[in-house]
Formats: sequence, C-alpha cells, structure tokens
Amino acid sequence: ASFSWVTGQITMTETLNSSTEARIGGILAQRGWRLVTAESCTGGLVAHRITNVPGSSAYFDRGFICYSNEAKSELLGVDPGIIADHGAVSAQTAVAMAQGALEKTGVDAAVAVTGIAGPGGGSSAKPVGLVYIAVAGRNRTDVQRFHFDGTREEIKAATADQALVMLEAFLAPVHSH
Repeated sequence: ASFSWVTGQITMTETLNSSTEARIGGILAQRGWRLVTAESCTGGLVAHRITNVPGSSAYFDRGFICYSNEAKSELLGVDPGIIADHGAVSAQTAVAMAQGALEKTGVDAAVAVTGIAGPGGGSSAKPVGLVYIAVAGRNRTDVQRFHFDGTREEIKAATADQALVMLEAFLAPVHSH
C-alpha cells in the first residue's frame, strides 16, 4: 500500500486507483458499458468490491445474490434442468447465471460465481472450495473452475479476487485467445 500524508490524514488514492476493481471501472466507463453481478457463494462480495470504487454508479447496474436454486431460476432464468443435471455448483450453472443476468438487465457485461464456501456442504465430487466463475458479454462467455483452500471467509475472498481478475482479463482490449 502506498500512503501519503495530507493534512494529517492517510489517503489511499494511489492504491485505490491501481486496484483491479478500479481498473475494471476505468475500462467500463471508457466504453460506456454497464456491469451486473450474479453471486451465490460470495453473497454480494464481488458487487461490494466493485462499488467500493468512487464513481462506480457510472458503470455498475446491479447485483443479484441468488443463494438458492429457486432464486437462480426465478431471478436469472437458469433452467432448473441445468441445476438438476449438473448441480448448482457447475460450469453450466455459472454460465447460465452470467448469461441470464445479461438477458434480464440488457447491460454489457456480467460476472457470475457459484461454489461451496464451506465448512460444510462439500462432497468428494464437489469439495469445499470448489468454485466456478463465468464472465459474459454480448458475444462471448468464459467460464473457469477453481479450488480454493481456507476458511469460509478466505474462500469467499479468494473467489471475489479471482472473479475480478477474470473480469478484467475479459474486458482487456487485447485478449490472449
């Protein structure tokens, strides 16, 4: 962190302006794009991080916290068959959440997360810390699988961090693929 003393108070402007969420905001604002989040296991943490940036109202439209399977279907239009066939914690559900958030809002970009933050709820097939993150735009959707270790709070924080990293990479002017 970089600090500068101004009238006896610590300001974090330099650090804040270089944060992933601030860089995302800069890209979205420059393009005139709006963002929506669709979160399950992070409980709104991704939206919280995005809205920590001053001026985020210029590009952040809304966030959906869809913890239950019913909420995923009712609010995001996720086909219950996808959840029945693949589970709530799956690449297919993450993609459906991101694409559903785009369709419901008409904005330009969406990030969706679904996973198992623990300490309970895991299985050998889907252990605690398993997370899927999807980022969608009008013409493309990316999804990745992650496995994070740690406490519930650490898993949520790592998931939000990775969601922001994925979103920034997705929005970057030059794609690696």
